[in-house]
Amino acid sequence: MSCPPMHDDLGPVALIVQARMTSTRLPGKVLIPVLGRPLLAHQFDRLKRVREADLLCLATTTNRSDDPLVALGEELGVHIFRGAEEDVLARYHGAASHLGARTVVRVTSDCPLIDPNVIDRVIARYKVRHPAEAYVSNTVVRTFPRGMDTEVFSFQALDEAYREAVDPTEREHVTPFLIRRPERYPPGQVLLEPDAHQHRWTVDTPDDLELVRRMLEVLLPGHPEFALEDGLELLRRNPGWADLNAHVEQKKI
Repeated sequence: MSCPPMHDDLGPVALIVQARMTSTRLPGKVLIPVLGRPLLAHQFDRLKRVREADLLCLATTTNRSDDPLVALGEELGVHIFRGAEEDVLARYHGAASHLGARTVVRVTSDCPLIDPNVIDRVIARYKVRHPAEAYVSNTVVRTFPRGMDTEVFSFQALDEAYREAVDPTEREHVTPFLIRRPERYPPGQVLLEPDAHQHRWTVDTPDDLELVRRMLEVLLPGHPEFALEDGLELLRRNPGWADLNAHVEQKKI
């Protein structure tokens, strides 16, 4: 089956990263330094290499505790939007509106190993399959390591969620409104072969931090543009490292 032609009305594409200092399990985690720079700075270094996005934005809160994130975003030269802390859906909607986005790419700020090539794959599929696939991700069916999470959807879908969602979960986590309505927002999925979903490369606990720190300290100095495959190969060479956070359970939505 051939893919529908790519639409020319999908831009600009805004990659929006949500971040706040008051994370529950590891407060201030995104500013923890590794190799002399905050984790969030390492992540934005990688996100700037995403080819399929036009705009890069840090979406944080209006809380004074998040002023250091704004300062970092200004230093890194990315767009900044400040909105509600708990209503992340409204914050994303505000950021996307401010940017004039037609397509929205969602990633979270606790993924400093995220591979820009993976993000490009998800965006590219969305561009080719839209509107037959209205929500494209690599998360609903998990085959990528956690920490590569990418979701892509239209501003129109985000606007509908913003206007209609009343469930607190659908306000706090941005995309459940879309995921729970596949008949309205047909999903598309990007898969990784071989399956590597057992790996956890997100930073939510001290044990997560220890693994990601080790990986960055090995991968970054000699190969700043390291890819997903380099991380998998590193763990094949150091099989005990994955055990550092294998016990950590992801918070439930």
